[in-house]
Formats: sequence, structure tokens, C-alpha cells
Amino acid sequence: MAENRILDDVSHRRFNPLLNSWILVSPHRTKRPWQGAQETPSKTTLPEYDPKCYLCPGNTRATGDAMPKYESTYIFVNDYSAVKEDQPDYTSKSSEDNDPSSLLLQATGVKGRCYVITFNPSHNLTLADLPPVSILPIISTWTSLYSAHLPASHPHYTPPPPHLGLAPPKQQYSYLQIFENKGAAMGCSNPHPHGQAWCTTGIPDEPSTEFHNMSEYKQKHGRPMLLDYVNLELTKRERIVFENATWVVLCPYWAVWPYETMVLPRREVHCLPELTAGEKEGLAEAIAVLTKKYDNLFETQFPYSMGIHQAPVDGSLWEESFLHLHFYPPLLRSATVRKFLVGYELMAEPQRDITAEQAAEKLRALRGDEVYRKYLE
Repeated sequence: MAENRILDDVSHRRFNPLLNSWILVSPHRTKRPWQGAQETPSKTTLPEYDPKCYLCPGNTRATGDAMPKYESTYIFVNDYSAVKEDQPDYTSKSSEDNDPSSLLLQATGVKGRCYVITFNPSHNLTLADLPPVSILPIISTWTSLYSAHLPASHPHYTPPPPHLGLAPPKQQYSYLQIFENKGAAMGCSNPHPHGQAWCTTGIPDEPSTEFHNMSEYKQKHGRPMLLDYVNLELTKRERIVFENATWVVLCPYWAVWPYETMVLPRREVHCLPELTAGEKEGLAEAIAVLTKKYDNLFETQFPYSMGIHQAPVDGSLWEESFLHLHFYPPLLRSATVRKFLVGYELMAEPQRDITAEQAAEKLRALRGDEVYRKYLE
């Protein structure tokens, strides 16, 4: 029995080199009975158009602004942004180096801009319902948004296309975090398929930690950490969910969430604008297949948080960066039972109940060409 299959039956810890942290794996806990909270399965009967939806074409948003009758993706500044562009600068005062107040009560102002990105006009078509060709415009929108926030002198800078209708940012920001929260279980407040992008003056903790650890690895070994990792997984073939000529979808060895995945390019890529046309097509296929597999796992609109990690938009940490996508889904046993990060996970370290190999095996076996809503009709 290979080492990873021995780990299917013993409690153990795994190391996450991206975050320099550990996770406890307890595969035997899947046998325990469940009498706890259960989620309500996601609706699968949403209409194509909802007159009460703030994001459907032609409708009025909560603030009174009208949505245009858009026909593809549409992007606008979030009406309830988490960060502000116009506010006074602020940094907490520091006095003596040994002063407890200066050491323990630190704050700094954050400026930025938040965007909402509707994936398509249809209220009921998630990424899992779309073919790769319909995901390409979403990738193009992500790419255009990223390029528009680079310094004007940067080789990948391009002004936002006129059809996006975006005003230039008021200052140079440091990082653009593109993400999607799908489903009420992940806090999504509107079922119309959409994502977000938050641009801020500082680099957030998670990508910052990744940059630091990837930089140390590259300085020590002379190779990108994630390129080494994807090539290792292609050799072992134990945690791969899907692959094509340009991308690999896998359950990372150190995954925290039950069916967590990473989407990795087969070559060193720092940001979305560096992708070739073929790589964008490959990414669209990878997203389409993965999200269909997710929905087919428990025959529900599978909730998750997805995020894109790539180079900062201020032009820094270019060689330290490596473009990749994280998918963090909470469901564990069924459409109604989710994984909770509580107790030991909050007070000690993350813990998971099935191994990454077991999760990959289940996902790999599922259909990725069509979502269950279609083949059950």
C-alpha cells in the first residue's frame, strides 16, 4: 500500500508550504453519527429572469441605480464597498519602540475600490451551467480589470475597455483580489451568478504569506514552488481531479476543506494577462469541468468560495508570484452536512475528516461534461 493510502486510516498532520502551517487529518471521523446542524439544499429552480433581483439586466439596484440590459458579463463598483477611495490617510501614532501602546495597538488606513462582476445576464446559470466558451468572457473581464489597475508604465497595462464603463482608479493600489462566493452557505446574499474584486492599498495576509514562502523556496531551490508541486502531482497522479494541455485541477495534499481544490497552470505564469489564448481556453474548460463535478457530487448547487491569487497590481513581487485559483467548498457528507471550522480548528490548527486522496478520487469519478440538472431531465 502506498504511503498516502496508509494515511487514509491513521490520524496525522500535513504541512502546507504555501502558508508554512500544519493541518490535522482525521479520516476515521467520517464514521461518527451526525445529529448536528444541516444546511438547506440550494434551489435548482431559479427563473432565467427575476424582476426583484438587483443584478438582473434592466432592474434597479438597492441604491436606485439601474442595471443596463447587458448581454454578457457586466462589472460595476460595489454599492456597499468594504473599502473607500476617498478618506483621510491614517497611521497609528508611534512613540518609543518599547511602548506597549505602539507595539500592541497598531492600525493603518486602507483605501480601495470594490467591484461586482455579474457572470451573465441569466439569473439561473451558474458557472456549472455554462460551457467553456461562455466562461471565456468572464476570464476576459477578470483580465481586463487586473490590467487596468497596473501602473501605466507596466508592460501588461491596458486601460479598461469602453464596454466595461469603468472609471480609472484614483490612485495606484497594491493588490486586486478576485473571488466568488457561491451559495447561501458561503454568505452569498444574491443568487444571481456573480463574483467580486476588491482592490486595496495593502497586500492582504493570505497572498502576502504565499509570496513570502514562494520567494524563500525559489531562492533556496531555484525553481517556483507551485511549478515543482504541479509537476510532482502529475508524476504521482494521486490527487488530480482533471487536467488538460494547459491546466491541472487537484486536491492539494494539505487541503483544509473536504473537497478543496487548486487550479494550477502547467508553466510559470505570474498573472492573468500573461496567459495565451490557448491557456485562457484551457482555464475556462477547467473551471467548467470542476464546477460541474462539484454540483454532481451531492446533486445540489455546490457552495464554495473561489479566489484567484496572482502578482500584485503595483508591479512588486513579480518573480515571487505564481497564478493559481483556490476553491474552498464547505460540504462534507451530503448536500445538507457541512464542515465547520470551530473548536480545535479555531483554537489549535485546522482539521479535516477525509484525506485529499479520498476527495480527489470521488471528484475524479464524477461527470464533468454535464451538470446533473441536465442529465436527470
